[in-house]
Formats: sequence, C-alpha cells, structure tokens
Amino acid sequence: MNPSMRMSLPFLRRSTFALSVLLAIGGCAVGPDYHRPDLQMPANFKEAEGWVKASPADHIDRGAWWQIFNDPVLNELAAAVEVSNQNVAAAAAAYAQARALVQQQRASFFPVVSLTGSANRNAGSGDARASNRFQLGIGGSWEPDVWGRLRRSVSAAGASAQASAADLASATLSAQGELVANYISIRQIDTARALLADTIAAYQRNLQITQNRYNAGIAGKTDVLQAQTQLANAQSDELGLVRQRAQFEHAIAVLIGKLPAEFSLPATKWQANVPAVPVGVPSLLLQRRPDIAAAERFVAVANEQIGIAKSAYFPSIALNASLGSGASNVADLFAAGTSVWALGLSLAQSVFNAGATRARVEGAQAGYEEAVARYRQTVLSAFADVEDQLSAARILAEQETYRRQASQAADEAEARMLNRYKEGQVGYSEVVLAQASALNARRALVQVQADRQLAAVSLIQALGGGWQAE
Repeated sequence: MNPSMRMSLPFLRRSTFALSVLLAIGGCAVGPDYHRPDLQMPANFKEAEGWVKASPADHIDRGAWWQIFNDPVLNELAAAVEVSNQNVAAAAAAYAQARALVQQQRASFFPVVSLTGSANRNAGSGDARASNRFQLGIGGSWEPDVWGRLRRSVSAAGASAQASAADLASATLSAQGELVANYISIRQIDTARALLADTIAAYQRNLQITQNRYNAGIAGKTDVLQAQTQLANAQSDELGLVRQRAQFEHAIAVLIGKLPAEFSLPATKWQANVPAVPVGVPSLLLQRRPDIAAAERFVAVANEQIGIAKSAYFPSIALNASLGSGASNVADLFAAGTSVWALGLSLAQSVFNAGATRARVEGAQAGYEEAVARYRQTVLSAFADVEDQLSAARILAEQETYRRQASQAADEAEARMLNRYKEGQVGYSEVVLAQASALNARRALVQVQADRQLAAVSLIQALGGGWQAE
C-alpha cells in the first residue's frame, strides 16, 4: 500500500466519524414544522338560507364553467382566454419560472464537480531552456444538509411554485369571468337596442300621426314638437348604446389576445336564462378559491424562512475532494507518480455579527405572522364575496318579478293613453309620459335580467370556478 495512503486512513476515519456525528445531531431540520393556520368556519352561508341548491353540473368540465349559459359563441370566446390572454400568459411564465427555481434549489442536495486543466510554457533569459507544464484536475464539493437549511429552501421554493400555480388559476378565472361579463353586457345592449329600434319606429309613426292632426287643425304645434323631441332623444340613446357596445367589444378582443380592429361580434338573440349555481358548504371554499390557496402557500413559505434563518445559529459544513496531475508533457499526465489527491472537511461558524442572525430570525417570524394575517383576511374577504353574490342573486330574482309586472302594466298604459289621444280625450304630453314610462320599464327589465346573469358569474368566481360532485 502507498505510504501516503496508509497515513491518510486515520484522517479518513476521523472525518467520517465527525461527519456521522454531525448528521446524527442534525437529523431534524431546525425551525418550526408547518401547520395550516386555524380559521373560524361557519356551518353555512348566511345568505344561502332559503337558497335552492342545484345539482352539480358533472357533465361540464370543471374549468369550462361558462358552458352552463348554453351559448356556443360564448363557449368559443371563453376557451380562447386560456390560450391567448397575455395576463394569463404572464402568469403561466411566472409559474414556469417558479418550477425552475424548485429544480435549482433541489440541485443543492448534490455535489458540485468541476474539471480544470491548464498548459503553460516558460522560458528564462539567456541560455535557459524553455519548459512546458501541463496540469489536469477534477474536484468536488458537497455541503451536507445537517441543519435542514437546504431542505427548507427546497420546501419554500415548492410552496412558492404552488402559489404561482394558484396565481395562474386566479388570473385565468378572472380573465374568463371578465370576458363572460363583457359578453353578457353586449347581449344586453343588443336587446336594449332592439327595444329602442321598435320604440323609435313607434315614435316615428306617432310623429306622423301628430303631424297629420296638426295639419288638420286638431292638434297644436306643441304636440308636434314634443313628438320630435321624444324621437330625437330615443335616437340619441341608441347611439349611446352603440358606443358602449363598441367598448365592450374592444375589451373582449384584448381578453382573447386580438387587436380590436381584428375582432367583431355580430348581434344575435340573447338567451336571458339564469343558470342555477350549486353553492356547497363553506369549507369547500378554502379548497376551491385560488387566491386563498396562494395566500396559504405564502404562509408555508414564510414558515420555512424561519427555519432557514435559524440555521445560521449552527456551523456550515462542507466536504471537499480533488484529484490532479501535473507533468512537463501530456503523455506523463496520467502516470501514477504525477497524481496528487486531497480530501477535506471544513466547518465555519460566525462568532460575532452584532445580533444580525437574531434580527433575521425575528424578521422571519414577523413575516410569518404577516402572511398568516393576510391569509385570514383573504378568507374573510372570500366569504364576504360569496355572501354578497348570494344576496344579490336572491334579491335580483325578486326584482325581476316586479320589473316584469311593471313593464306589462306600462305597456298597457301606453296603449290605452295613445288610443285616448287619437280620440282627443287627452293631450300629447300625457302620451309622452306614458311612452317614456313604458320604455324605461322595458329597459329596466332587460337590465335586471342581465344583472342576474352577471351575479351568477360573480357567484361562480366567488366560489372558485366550476364544480364537480364530490
């Protein structure tokens, strides 16, 4: 056996024993184990009292919740959001970046191996002969995770990646919800424009009747002016709806990743049906809302930061090994007599840093408490959001009943008043009032129908998206 090898055996034994002791001491990572923060959970939603729970739409993919509106055009547009929306694309890239960071942190568990080589030619002054020197070496270093710092770093990176995944889901849900809301608004405007078109046509006929009565000396000039004013106001209102529709159309184009000039949405008949949304129990909300999931994962990240900060109280350990060879020519580099090896164990510990380690630990603990508070606030806001949309859905359903009754009564009053005017029993100002009331009632009915659909969309978003039977 090589004498140098015999001399190194005791060193190897001591190093191995010391490393085994350190690994046994640091078998568990320093710092607190993670537990999800406690929350007060209600048994039921307050505003769901009396709510008729619908059966989950199992035939619909959980992500494609917009399909419950049974609108093929809407289905096509909403599906394009996940593929083409730039905010969703940015969130997807952030998620990919977070996953790459997890792989980067996991790489720290393994040794780092490096290969070095050099070639030099030296020449002296005068008659000194030039000489060559070739060197080749391979070295490795490894930091055993004695105190759990690396494990907690990997765990923190994994939790951050999960938070990024939840952010991606939240961005997708938000963009899809915005598109569906804009689409419903366009269809509501189309219906309102159709009402106005019928009304304008009726106003034009009334103006002609009034003009004829004026020409016959039955009605005064004031009646004609009132009819003209009423017609012009209705035509102006129609142009206002055209402007609003264009804005919603442009917004949809951006949501699906298109230039507004490249996108148009033809008018079509609006399906004013309001889908039944299964509410479920409050505890399911914590599993479904992506913003709650992201907030909870940030709590886990903050918890791991405490352990990472506390690991600075303990020495860092590193193992280093190298094998090299040097010779004056390349052929001798691999000869046995030219090789040199080294093996080392190093420990480093900060003796004095003016309390910096303690400050980092206290800062990490404060960061954890902040993350817990933000998580609980997110949950509270989520429950309030669901309660808001439940109450809105219930109240709007009641409002639609009254709006429908009002519209029917106003239509009848308008017809009666116009007949009385033709018979000369009332003045035209009373006809104007009756017609304005009827138009407002019709538009209010259309608006409350749209509001009910929008409330359903908001409720689905508040509940975290689609559903499946569990």
